[in-house]
Amino acid sequence: MRRSSFSPSSLSSTPSSHFSRRTFLKGALAVGAWSMVSPRLLRASSADKVKLACVGIGNRGAQVINGLHATGLAEIVALCDTDMGAPHTIETLKKFPGVPGFQDFRRMFDKMSRDIDAVCVATPDHSHFAVSMLAMSLRKHLYVEKPMAHSFRQIELMMAAEKKYKVACQMGNQGHSDGNYFQFKAWTDAGIIKNVTKITAFMNNPRRWHGLNVDGYFPEEPAPETFDWDCWLSTAQQHPYNTRYFNGEWRSWFDFGNGALGDWGAHLFDTAHEFLDLGLPTEVVPVLEGHSPFIFPQASTLTFKFPARGKKPPVELTWYDGQNNLPPLPENMGESVTDPNIPPPSRGAAGPTGKKRSPGKVIYGEGFTFKGGSHGSTLEVISSEDPRDLASILPEVPPSPSNHYANFLKAAKGEEKTRSNFAVAGPLCQAMALGIIAQRVNAPLVFNPRRKKITNHKVANALLQGVPPRKGWEQYYKL
Repeated sequence: MRRSSFSPSSLSSTPSSHFSRRTFLKGALAVGAWSMVSPRLLRASSADKVKLACVGIGNRGAQVINGLHATGLAEIVALCDTDMGAPHTIETLKKFPGVPGFQDFRRMFDKMSRDIDAVCVATPDHSHFAVSMLAMSLRKHLYVEKPMAHSFRQIELMMAAEKKYKVACQMGNQGHSDGNYFQFKAWTDAGIIKNVTKITAFMNNPRRWHGLNVDGYFPEEPAPETFDWDCWLSTAQQHPYNTRYFNGEWRSWFDFGNGALGDWGAHLFDTAHEFLDLGLPTEVVPVLEGHSPFIFPQASTLTFKFPARGKKPPVELTWYDGQNNLPPLPENMGESVTDPNIPPPSRGAAGPTGKKRSPGKVIYGEGFTFKGGSHGSTLEVISSEDPRDLASILPEVPPSPSNHYANFLKAAKGEEKTRSNFAVAGPLCQAMALGIIAQRVNAPLVFNPRRKKITNHKVANALLQGVPPRKGWEQYYKL
């Protein structure tokens, strides 16, 4: 499995006179990483471009890099990927000739920490945490793809690090800077969206694990010499290398991905979660088809029960995934709400009219019922008890001053505040993490949000912590 188009010797190397990865991390833990970073890099000036290091540069990572670079606000100063010899990573390297390349994010920081203002992380879900924690501990602003991390505890630690190190952080649910975000806020502030008691969210497109039947992990194969398998595993437990885990296939596995919920929940009910102040649920009830200890179910119905928040009533949010696990929808639902920037499903669930239905949601509030799509697509009113003309009562929705990428880079420059910072995105991802635990154990969960504890299931409660990190990866939990 050699890839002759790339040689590891072409990677930027760390001189022997420079401290090692182990020394670097030990120093960061002992004296605080702040002392190792030039103060000038804390906040990029308005005139300067943000010096951006990118970890995960192929597939989705390439799209993120292109989006950040297209703003004109970033200078790409480092590129890092565990497989620097793959066609999709070579394509990115060619787009930014002369930019130093690394296979290991620790070596990148060893050599270039003083030359980096911000970091974008677009690696598989299970490996977000270590890169993100090290970046924040070095006072680097951080853009990380959704979901933030792989376990409830990892998310908790990342939320704390954002506060501790006072960096600008953004989770990559791009619709949180588009029309749906500003509309939902304006309609909530105006009382159009109020006293919501029920939300239905659905994603019935085919997924990679649909039809996959496994009774264990894939057998070991020889890894390409351009691939750093140990770094790819990150904090996960040891697994044999197999090429069938890559190019998105990792999403199928509990050990590496977050399933349909973790992949799409942050695009479907993120604004409802934020502007309705949902926080963390007290119960999660799963109904699964094709439960497996290794891969995500063939279909899931997950009911999240959020308690009352002040004067806001309790909310029951029900999530549906699986190609034939169609949600109950209002008779007047009509066509799907779609975002022109999101490709429609190639096949999958049929709506009430027999046509394919894109991922979406229905929100049941006092006086109004709304339907919506994914990402930045705006809501539509499908039923109203208000006798007035809708046009006369709907508030004006301001345009977005910046897309999600520009919002992050402007926050790094001190010009804006990130809209999906970890104080916002963290509780959303933790709620989804509880749903994934319910999928893993295939049992209802009772959760105490104040104590951050699952009170009715010992195995599920232990899963809040995630799997113990492999030897040599424990330090990221201490930064």
